[in-house]
Amino acid sequence: MSTQINASTQLGTLGVDDILGEGGEPNAPKARSMRARRPSAKRVAARTFLNIAAAIVFICSVFPVYWMVNMSFTPNSEITSRRPSFVPLPFTISNYITAWTREAAPGQTDFPHALIATLTVTFGVLIATLLFAFLASIAVARFRFGGRRMFIVGVLVVQMIPGEAMMFTIYGMIDDWHLMNTLLGLGIVYLATVIPFTIWTLRGFVAGVPADLEEAAMIDGCTKSQAFWRVTFPLLAPGLIATGIFAFIQAWNEFTMALLLLKGYNLTLMPWLNAFQSSSVGGAVNWGAVMAGSTLIALPVIIFFLIVQGKMTGGLVAGAVKG
Repeated sequence: MSTQINASTQLGTLGVDDILGEGGEPNAPKARSMRARRPSAKRVAARTFLNIAAAIVFICSVFPVYWMVNMSFTPNSEITSRRPSFVPLPFTISNYITAWTREAAPGQTDFPHALIATLTVTFGVLIATLLFAFLASIAVARFRFGGRRMFIVGVLVVQMIPGEAMMFTIYGMIDDWHLMNTLLGLGIVYLATVIPFTIWTLRGFVAGVPADLEEAAMIDGCTKSQAFWRVTFPLLAPGLIATGIFAFIQAWNEFTMALLLLKGYNLTLMPWLNAFQSSSVGGAVNWGAVMAGSTLIALPVIIFFLIVQGKMTGGLVAGAVKG
């Protein structure tokens, strides 16, 4: 009782000016606390250095792409001049017309047919990879069976072997199967290359989805298959999109195996570009058309990424189960 009286008596002795400060305004923070809130000079210097380094890395990464697009709109006579122009002046689209219509070499394919062949192989590999890797990742992450550890170790070991080390073996197998110079043979090779990494990546996504979600759905009346497809499968969308992008880019940009297994009219875009650059008209390489072809090859990958990048978000499962 006495403590309360003393505290209230002491508070009553304070005037309004003592509480609010001069002029009826709240007391300003002490200068020491204000200095403590300001970032130190070392922190500001470190942040400035990191920002400058990030800007340099960004410029170094973007400049080759910009230069490729710039050269694709520049006449070939200006490209070979001693004074490079950072702006495509004079502006021309004849390079794109040449790249689209001219054959890579006499008796070989042109750009539209190479584009169709590449799209066929890429989307076939993408669909097959997601199907097989999805089923395999579910089996590895959710079930316990004999040889499970050996299977996982085998997947990791296969990823460590470079494809170039097995070129002669792959060539002999495809030749024995009579699939040389066919898109099916190339697709099988791409599928075997991409699936191990896709299984390993999807396994992490499947293991990250709690099994309690399916059990809760089954309590609400769903069967086990309904609980999986209605609850678990939508939550695996980020993993499917991420691995799908990897499979798409690998199949789209692969050059060595396509050059080894295809020839003539069945070329995909990467061997087509190599043949297009090697074949010169009048003894000189048409660098403007080569850069135009390179830009056309890069566009589908950029468009595909822009379409699916909105779904590449993590943490969709966070907070789904609350104990």
